[in-house]
Amino acid sequence: MLYSEKVMDHFRNPRNVGEIENADGVGEVGNAKCGDIMKVYLKIDNDMVSDVKFKTFGCGSAIAASSMATEMIKGKPISEVLTLTNKAVVEALDGLPAHKIHCSVLAEEAVKAAVKDYYDKNGIAYDPEKFCDGNCECCHEHDGEE
Repeated sequence: MLYSEKVMDHFRNPRNVGEIENADGVGEVGNAKCGDIMKVYLKIDNDMVSDVKFKTFGCGSAIAASSMATEMIKGKPISEVLTLTNKAVVEALDGLPAHKIHCSVLAEEAVKAAVKDYYDKNGIAYDPEKFCDGNCECCHEHDGEE
């Protein structure tokens, strides 16, 4: 079997699907290569994620990774949300096939993009390195800029 029970469960019964009107932060990321697009909506109260929803257009692994990532950050302080890694998402799902690991990377990037959007909307200063390891799209947008 390629997929763990947890992956199948989060694919068949995804948690936190939908969108939040007037969300405090929205992050959308996509991978043109595989066609997956993830959008994460955050409601933030007192520096805590009080609600989170997602919409994912993609494969079962992308949906499962989105669902698990939202479960992992709900009710958590933003500082903790920013420590979410794709590895943690994969572990929480009891693994993903190697060719589907990029789905967990998208989930991490979508969550961080939503937090960054929240910071930008509210004029909150942040360390750009918390959002990027140098390999994501946000870094490549600024290539060549000083």
